[in-house]
Amino acid sequence: MRFIEEVVVEEFLPTVRSMLAEDLRERGLTQHEVAEALGISQSAVSKYAHGEVARHPRIVDDDRVQELVDRVGKGLATGDVSRVAALVEIEVLIRRLEAGDLLAELHEEAMPELADADVEFAVHDPDNALRERERVLASVRRGLRTLENASGFAALIPNVGANVAESLPNAETIDDVAAIPGRLVDVKGSTMVPGDPEFGVSEHVATVLLAARAAGAPVRGAVNLRYDPDLLAALGEDHPTVEFDAEAPSAEAVRDALDGWTGDAPVVIYQTGAVGVEPIVYVLAGDAVEAARIVREYL
Repeated sequence: MRFIEEVVVEEFLPTVRSMLAEDLRERGLTQHEVAEALGISQSAVSKYAHGEVARHPRIVDDDRVQELVDRVGKGLATGDVSRVAALVEIEVLIRRLEAGDLLAELHEEAMPELADADVEFAVHDPDNALRERERVLASVRRGLRTLENASGFAALIPNVGANVAESLPNAETIDDVAAIPGRLVDVKGSTMVPGDPEFGVSEHVATVLLAARAAGAPVRGAVNLRYDPDLLAALGEDHPTVEFDAEAPSAEAVRDALDGWTGDAPVVIYQTGAVGVEPIVYVLAGDAVEAARIVREYL
C-alpha cells in the first residue's frame, strides 16, 4: 500500500527542489544563497548540482512544473517571493496535480488497484487567503523596487514620508492593506526603506486607499508623493486628477471627492495643504506595481 503523499515526498519534491536549485544557480546565486533560499543544506545543493538526486522525467517535462520553477525561481532570486510564498505556490500545484492529474496518475502506477477504483482525492482550495496575502506582499515589493531604482524619487518623498501600498481584493480595514512599515524617507538624496512589507502598518496611505475604494474607485495600489504643481500637471495630462479637502479627515474628504466614481483606474488625488497639514499627491492604481510605474514615468 502506497499513499499519494509518498509520491509527493519521494518523487515530486526531490525533482522540484533539484530543478529550483539548478534554476537559482543559473540566475547567478551562490551555493550558499541557494541553500538559504530553499531552506536546505549546502551539501544538498551540491548533490542537486552534481546530479546525485534522481529526477522523475514526467515531472521534469510537465509544463506547469516548468512554469512554477521559472516563476518561483525568479521571485526567490529577486526577493519578490518569500520562502513562505514559494511554499504556498508549490503546495497549490501539488494539490492540483493530486486531483486526477499527474500525481494521481503516478500514484495509480504505484498502486495499480486504484486505476479501476472510483476514488476522489480531497484537494485544498488553490485560492486560499494565505496565497492572496503573499501575492499582495510580492506586488508591494516589486512596486518598492521600481521606485528604489528610479532616479529622483527620493526628491518626491514628502516630509511625512512616502509609502507603497496594496490592499487585498475585499479589503475593509487597514489590516487588509500591505505597505512599508515606518514609511520611506529621504536620506541625503537616497530612499531609506525601514523594512519588508507588512499588513496593517500604514494607517495614513491605507486610510486614503480604503476611502477611494469605498467611493467606488477600482483601485488596490497606492503611492503618495510630495505635492508639486508641475508634477501634478504632468500626471493630469494622462490621468484624471481630483482634489480633496485637506481640512477634513482624510477618509471623509476622499470619499466625498470621489463619491460615485465611475471612471477607471488609475486616478490621481491630491490636497494642497492646510494649517499643520502638508500638501500631498496620491497615485492610485490597480495594484502597487502599476502605481509605482506611473510615478517612475514622470520623474
